[in-house]
Amino acid sequence: MELDFTPHGILVPLVTPFGADGRPDLDALDALAHSVLDGGATGIVALGTTGEVGALEPHERAAVVDTCARVCRERGVPLVVGTGGGATAAAGRELAELGARSEAAAALVTVPAFVRPSPDGVLAHFRRLAADSPVPLIVYHIPYRTGRPLDAATLRALGSLPGVIGVKHAVGGVDQDTVALLGDLPEDFAVLAGDDVFVSPLLALGAVGGILASAHLATERFAALAEAWRTGDAARARALGHRLAHLSALLFAEPNPAVVKGVLHAQGRIPTPDVRLPLLPASEASVTAVTKALAELADPV
Repeated sequence: MELDFTPHGILVPLVTPFGADGRPDLDALDALAHSVLDGGATGIVALGTTGEVGALEPHERAAVVDTCARVCRERGVPLVVGTGGGATAAAGRELAELGARSEAAAALVTVPAFVRPSPDGVLAHFRRLAADSPVPLIVYHIPYRTGRPLDAATLRALGSLPGVIGVKHAVGGVDQDTVALLGDLPEDFAVLAGDDVFVSPLLALGAVGGILASAHLATERFAALAEAWRTGDAARARALGHRLAHLSALLFAEPNPAVVKGVLHAQGRIPTPDVRLPLLPASEASVTAVTKALAELADPV
């Protein structure tokens, strides 16, 4: 299956469910992928931060991608695969492996973390990766994890590189560079919200969608939010956006994806709420708070 992928709508970065034996439960992952697509997600992301990629063994990462690829093949939707790291050569090797996966529509590649290269170094990194990658790249800009903030001009330069089709924008708010970027985008460069609490303001400013862990839950509502901003139904979008921001804030009250997994387990959608160290399972209070917020979301907007 070959996809002409234009990022849009709500993509869900799937958690990795663990069974009672501590291993990834691939049947639960399969069902979870189908459920978010049934809810209106336009695609799924495998091996994102929400999937605890850093805690998975190589064979587990391969099994997760295999499972997600099969679902995307069955449903005819795009699969985005998380890759990257601090070293350009190693990131390039990860990307090369995606050439064998026809379901992979794009790779989500983090700005190099920890090493804190200069903005020119970041550009050189993505220029090299994009030139050699078998799939287009979505830059994952999350400076509070990588330690490397980028201004609007640098993000525009990244968006102008051949083979770079978008950015997952997760700077922890809506700052001046966010506004400047969305006001002057390179052609065919998509901005996807990556901070769940701020998805509605970013959609209002011109983002085309989001990659949202919160959209494991109330997927239909997140899809409706994106559609409302797309069609100009600002009144409905504002009301729904405020309620979903409240939900997202509760889901991120503890390190992601602990609360998401706790709620999914409480709903019977995954076999355990387990996360791998150094993460800890979510508190009962956090899970209860989200469950209450979900019940309130059932009311019409």
